[in-house]
Amino acid sequence: MKKTVTFLLLLIAISLNAQILSERDRATMRDEILADRFTNLLPKLMDDTGFDMWLVIAREYNEDPVMRTMLPAKWLNARRRTMLVFYRDKATNKMERIAVARYDVGDNITSAWDKEKQPDQWARLVEIIKERNPKNIGINVSKHFGIVDGLVKTDYDELMNVLPQQYKERVVSAEKLAIGWIETRTDKEMKLYNQLVDVTSAIIDEAFSNKVIIPGKTTTDDVVWWMRQKVTELGLETWFHPTIDLQRDNEELKSHIYSFTKGEKEKVIIPGDLLHCDFGITYITLNTDCQRHAYVLKEGETEVPQFLVEAFKKGNRIQDIFTSNFKAGRTGNEVLAMSLKQGKEEGMRPSIYTHPLGTYGHSSGTTLGMWDSQGGVPVTGDYPLHHNTVYAIELNTTVNIPQWNKDIRIMLEEAGFYGKDGFRYVNKRQEAIKAIKVF
Repeated sequence: MKKTVTFLLLLIAISLNAQILSERDRATMRDEILADRFTNLLPKLMDDTGFDMWLVIAREYNEDPVMRTMLPAKWLNARRRTMLVFYRDKATNKMERIAVARYDVGDNITSAWDKEKQPDQWARLVEIIKERNPKNIGINVSKHFGIVDGLVKTDYDELMNVLPQQYKERVVSAEKLAIGWIETRTDKEMKLYNQLVDVTSAIIDEAFSNKVIIPGKTTTDDVVWWMRQKVTELGLETWFHPTIDLQRDNEELKSHIYSFTKGEKEKVIIPGDLLHCDFGITYITLNTDCQRHAYVLKEGETEVPQFLVEAFKKGNRIQDIFTSNFKAGRTGNEVLAMSLKQGKEEGMRPSIYTHPLGTYGHSSGTTLGMWDSQGGVPVTGDYPLHHNTVYAIELNTTVNIPQWNKDIRIMLEEAGFYGKDGFRYVNKRQEAIKAIKVF
């Protein structure tokens, strides 16, 4: 049996390394994805939101979060002050991508500033605006969506100081356009996303195995730092510090965010523990966010106890209820209310706190509940669902376990894609608690 497990773990390691590209190949893929987004996605987003000009302005090391998603692979930061101008003439089907900068921004955005001819960068920006005479000028300011609120006060003040009055009156928030850029996933990105979720799952599978866990010795923090180290060795990054927690029959059920709010101390893992992880990685501009369960078999046990199997099914059922309510145009608060109502009518105790996922872990787009806002989330929860978007389907359900004389919580999180054909998980979901055999 041990030889079989070792062989399977070796296959996981080989699979992981085979899927992860070299830095050079990652850069090539990133630039290919970016070119596709600029060419095929951006014009449509500008048409759909009614913008003919969009300004994205930032300075080196103080980048607008939107600009970060637009920089080519060789640009790790903006350079000096970088000004990007996107102009869309729908009547002629013309799309311009201009940089008011000393150099082209990769292969996708062309420099339109010769400092020797026009020493003033802001003056050159005004010239470009006047030449195109846009009916509106979108800038990245937003009260409620932080990622698309990236235009800093200094740059905003400079812009408004140099703009002629007639153009000042055309400056508006590009909130919907910027959110669309951040939340929309392309076909190229979704092919990559499948691989990324697969890698995430493989790391969790290895962490939840007897290669890592020795009952009575290994602590929850040991597993956390093993995961961090594994990610580093694979040349990847985590976008948040992972957590490993556990539930057992002789301990009171705590809040599912206890470890974050109270700084729960590490615990030694023992047979009979129901383990839970929260883990996500970053790879070629995309992010995962995943929560899974495993059970450490006791001596004499060959499978997960049936009462835990049945409890886990209830978590899957809440997922099914929730994702079946996804419909374009429906707000996050509407989906949340419908799903909670249905789950409770079926006798369950659900809590839903799902967030957009993609180029950022906690991304911009439709918010579907928060752990402390189960009655709905103002503003971000009122934002409607759009096609071609990805979400961390994050939720839990509380289940009474008579065998333990207590409640437990099944906590799940999986990357899910919502498109014109409906909802699907990016690359499967967990449908059974993993058994860790240690004897």
